[in-house]
Amino acid sequence: MHREGTFAQLMSYLKAAIGTFPDIRSGDNCVYSIKDAALSAFSVFFMQSPSFLSHQKMMEQERGNNNVRTLFGSHNIPTDNSIRTLLDPVSPEYCYSVFSNIHDQLLSQEIKEKYRSINDTYLIALDGTWFHSSDNIHCEECSFKDHNDGRRTWYHHAITPVLVHPQSSHVLSVEPEFIIPQDGSEKQDCEINAAKRWLKGNGYKYSEMGVTLLGDDIYARNPFCTEARENGFHFLLTCKKTSHKALYQWVEDGEEGKDLFTMARKVWNGKERKTHIYRYFNDVPLRDTEDSMKVNWCELEIQNQSGKTTGRFAYVTDHDISAENVMEIVKAGRSRWKIENEHNKTLKTNGYNLEHNFGHGKKHLANLLVTLNILSFLFHTVLELYDASYRLLRKTVGARKIFFNDIRALTRYMVFKHWTDLMVFMLKGLDLPIPGG
Repeated sequence: MHREGTFAQLMSYLKAAIGTFPDIRSGDNCVYSIKDAALSAFSVFFMQSPSFLSHQKMMEQERGNNNVRTLFGSHNIPTDNSIRTLLDPVSPEYCYSVFSNIHDQLLSQEIKEKYRSINDTYLIALDGTWFHSSDNIHCEECSFKDHNDGRRTWYHHAITPVLVHPQSSHVLSVEPEFIIPQDGSEKQDCEINAAKRWLKGNGYKYSEMGVTLLGDDIYARNPFCTEARENGFHFLLTCKKTSHKALYQWVEDGEEGKDLFTMARKVWNGKERKTHIYRYFNDVPLRDTEDSMKVNWCELEIQNQSGKTTGRFAYVTDHDISAENVMEIVKAGRSRWKIENEHNKTLKTNGYNLEHNFGHGKKHLANLLVTLNILSFLFHTVLELYDASYRLLRKTVGARKIFFNDIRALTRYMVFKHWTDLMVFMLKGLDLPIPGG
């Protein structure tokens, strides 16, 4: 990427976006800048340490310098309350150019071909997730849920799209779409309405590069599929029998070899030989109405050596299905799970603490902070893909938790002038070769 290193390039994108953040303050009471507040907040997520700023303030007092300044570019470290106050008026959309710049850079390099899938399209998985809840703290962008015991839980949630590929463990975060109270009272309605808004808004630019949308069963409905096609997207969505009775009646009534086609493959999973049975049916109504969209349906049934069914996965898509591509389509459909396992679960449990209340505010703060958190995850992913030193250290150290524990310990006691200096120090400490040097 950048001649000064991947980290420097990523930070240049972030600093450019922060330069557009609005500052609604008036007068001379401006001790801290918006830039200092945003970069300091981002450093907490990137370093996966809520106490990172306090440690760096102590280092500044003792040594006259700190890693928030040298690594992230914040001139001064604001207080936590100052950060929350300064950032609360800033909509998360001011950060979205960072996602675009990273994707443009990535998809112009070798990763462009690695992430291509069915019919030369990219796969973007959609799913909704909670990231803040409270029984008393809330803001104008909170949704709420009333309980039988009279309690009301306030919460934030969002669609967190990701670029995925069946053969890659790396998922690439896309701009989130925040679910707002006006989107409806039912979870499904909220999520679907937000997803439709994403199709026409932040997600529209992705349709131009050829994208197949992945989603669970609540997306496999005529209105969403119609809007996806109208906005230039393909779709490959989970399809449950219980919620698509009319479609499955067509499947059951289909004539084998004419409408319905079946093929079986023996698969060795390292422990036992299983049978994968694929079935597909093209041009079937998605619902029992005259104006129903016609879709193509496929299913994978997995049987163990005793013939017992151990798994069943079914999908509807606008891609034509044949004996030549049904296995590839099913693999692509099953990669939808990566948005939960490699993305949302990682953000909640692997150091990012997505559900932690870092600061709620009265307007945009909660949504802005979760956007910076998602960006930190995207930065880490890009570093693992393109920074040879970072990749070697992550592979050698192993667990993400240990790796960041090491980084936090080093930056607590030492000031590093550049990110590359920190990487080189760690490589030398582990007697590892320095890539490119």
